[in-house]
Amino acid sequence: MLRNLLALRQIGQRTISTASRRHFKNKVPEKQKLFQEDDEIPLYLKGGVADALLYRATMILTVGGKAFGMFEGTAYAIYELAVASFPKKQE
Repeated sequence: MLRNLLALRQIGQRTISTASRRHFKNKVPEKQKLFQEDDEIPLYLKGGVADALLYRATMILTVGGKAFGMFEGTAYAIYELAVASFPKKQE
């Protein structure tokens, strides 16, 4: 039992280490140059194909959601007018 607790403690120390085992290249200067260029490309599209796809998906969902909301509201209003136009039966 004690051996299991010691092993668990070692695993916990290994996985929550703040020391970096890999050295990553600093890409910030490259990105700064890319985003600060004056090349008439909008900032939200300078990230490449991934940014363009995300932008288009957002626009499709926004416009589609707005159109669906307008359709839903119109359909509900017509339904309520139809219900209100017929009197309820007296029992």
